Amino acid sequence: MSAVTGFPSPPPTVIAVVPARGGSKGVPAKNLATVGGVPLVVRAVRALVAAERVDEVVVSTDSDDIAAVAAAAGARVVRRPAAISGDTASSESAVLHALDQYPVDPETVLLVQCTSPFIAPGTVDEVVAEVRDGGHDAAFTAVRVHEFLWRVTGDGTADGVNHDPAHRPRRQDREPEFRESGAVYAMAVPGFRAAGHRFFGRVGLVEVPQSDAIEIDTPDDLALARRLADGRAPAAAIDVDALVTDFDGVHTDDRAIVLQDGTEAVVVSRSDGAGVAALRAAGVPVMILSVELNPVVAARAAKLGVEVAHGVSDKAARLLAWLAERGLDPARVAYVGNDLRDIPCLELVGWPVAVADARPEVRAVARVVLTNAGGAGAVREVADLILAAR
Repeated sequence: MSAVTGFPSPPPTVIAVVPARGGSKGVPAKNLATVGGVPLVVRAVRALVAAERVDEVVVSTDSDDIAAVAAAAGARVVRRPAAISGDTASSESAVLHALDQYPVDPETVLLVQCTSPFIAPGTVDEVVAEVRDGGHDAAFTAVRVHEFLWRVTGDGTADGVNHDPAHRPRRQDREPEFRESGAVYAMAVPGFRAAGHRFFGRVGLVEVPQSDAIEIDTPDDLALARRLADGRAPAAAIDVDALVTDFDGVHTDDRAIVLQDGTEAVVVSRSDGAGVAALRAAGVPVMILSVELNPVVAARAAKLGVEVAHGVSDKAARLLAWLAERGLDPARVAYVGNDLRDIPCLELVGWPVAVADARPEVRAVARVVLTNAGGAGAVREVADLILAAR
């Protein structure tokens, strides 16, 4: 019997399903194993609850213990019948069973594996967007690889799979390939029901950084994930003397509204403004540093009462000049970014910070990855972390 009750009205458009059986041969009670002190199933539920584009999170399980912790973390629980709870049951069967508990199908369903402990809410939203906005029928997370693969043939010799052994191009000269991270899959529900599996029609791909792509199948995987979690635990405080931020994708959600007269408008968060005001009151210098030469950047900076440099072609050089002008130690400065052009600045400071929906390459170099996306409280979050150190 399903534990899904009290259906929302209107019905959810996007449902995320986390299959979490109680049994596991490789790692006993794997889905309740802790990484960073948090059970794997809870880590997945928290990431999905924090995602902006997921309406409802469902955990499909045959375990009372998993059901209890999943419900406490904010998920609805679907009791999975024994017929689809064994070792040979597919994840798709759990998703289809969960969908059948709803009186009306959602438009989009996610399959999320809690054995991937480092799922970012922003990544979830990107995968949803590939299906909802990008014209794809299905999408998944993957990591970029440049590996030379081999297989052993019937006579015991090694044979190149994706390369000519006589030609070994440099990494930068090879076309990248992508390996499934095993974390997040999104499917348009009608096509998923018709196909019965997660890959059909036009398939999109969302790249994630290598550091987010670990998948736990063995005790060694679990041990590695725990070590990684220890090294990337959220900062209780960011002890710095100044804050520098990008504008688009940090103070905004990286979208612009084009008005009739050709001017642009953006949407910002009032909570971000409150965070900046608190930093100013504490005597922490703040600067907005942007490539965009747009009056809206200067207008927002003026509203916040902070310094601004926009229309800057070399952001790293301008950042170094500003630090020198103020006599600031780069090691005691935080920079918040979201896109590739921010990486040189992130590499200059002691506290490189990425918003939750930053590019994978940006998250990979960040010391702190925020839980909030750009334009949705990211600046307030980093302000609170800075103030916590004071």
